[in-house]
Amino acid sequence: MQEEFLFSGFGGQGVMFVGQLLAYAAMDEGLQVTWIPSYGPEMRGGTAHCFTMISDQPIGSPIVRNPKCVITFNIPSFERYDPLVAPGGLIVRNASLISTASARGDIAELAVPASDIADEIGALRLANIVLLGATLAARPVLELAAIERALDHHIPAHRRDMLEMNIKALNKGAAYASTATTA
Repeated sequence: MQEEFLFSGFGGQGVMFVGQLLAYAAMDEGLQVTWIPSYGPEMRGGTAHCFTMISDQPIGSPIVRNPKCVITFNIPSFERYDPLVAPGGLIVRNASLISTASARGDIAELAVPASDIADEIGALRLANIVLLGATLAARPVLELAAIERALDHHIPAHRRDMLEMNIKALNKGAAYASTATTA
């Protein structure tokens, strides 16, 4: 098994955190992992993306040209990475911010109103975790319990008060994806 995930959005949307969280969870489960972040020249508001690769075998190369799973947080990311999803892959989009659907017929698409769900929980900044939960429901590479454990072990000390809300966001995203259909 080898899965490649690309998370992409603006700086400040939690793109790096969610990719790294997935990597930590996989590592904690004894899997092979690479995590490669990429930032634009600006910190907040600039473009940011990261690749997280998970495998049960040694990873030969961390370079991913056509990821199997792309999670987009904003319109520019969707427009840039939709054409690069591997045939048979999955694109997940934050439907709260991206109304455009993929025109590709060779990939699956999951539209998740992540910002709306996060807002209902009480913290708009949890849209990244909602998207992760939805993605793992659609591509169950890891159990949600592994993500919950990784959150508990790796969440920064100054964000510990957000642990329960993060777990709630993760589960709400997964629940949404379980009832949604992928196009």
